[in-house]
Amino acid sequence: MPAFVYMLRCADGSYYVGSSRGESLDKRLGEHEVGTYAGYTSRRRPVTLVWSEQFERFDEAVAYERRLKGWSRAKKEALIRGDWDRLQEAAKRSTAQQPSDPPPSSNPSPSS
Repeated sequence: MPAFVYMLRCADGSYYVGSSRGESLDKRLGEHEVGTYAGYTSRRRPVTLVWSEQFERFDEAVAYERRLKGWSRAKKEALIRGDWDRLQEAAKRSTAQQPSDPPPSSNPSPSS
């Protein structure tokens, strides 16, 4: 049974990442468009499909969905465009911005 991960552009310009299994992607997109389920996209219609990928197994799709949800807007837009160079550049930038070591403790050491 196929599974899908997809990304929608909402009316407010934000992106929504979701996954679906066992049904056609068109059916799931239709549910988003008419607001079948209360949630993020129901308050940001209309929505437009901007990217999707099919997976053999649902657990693989869910893992990829979770990964994409953590991506920056720049990385999502590079994926939508299929711009692999920009995607790698954005990934390096986000890694470089993360501190490698925890900040030093602000507690003063006790004096002897």
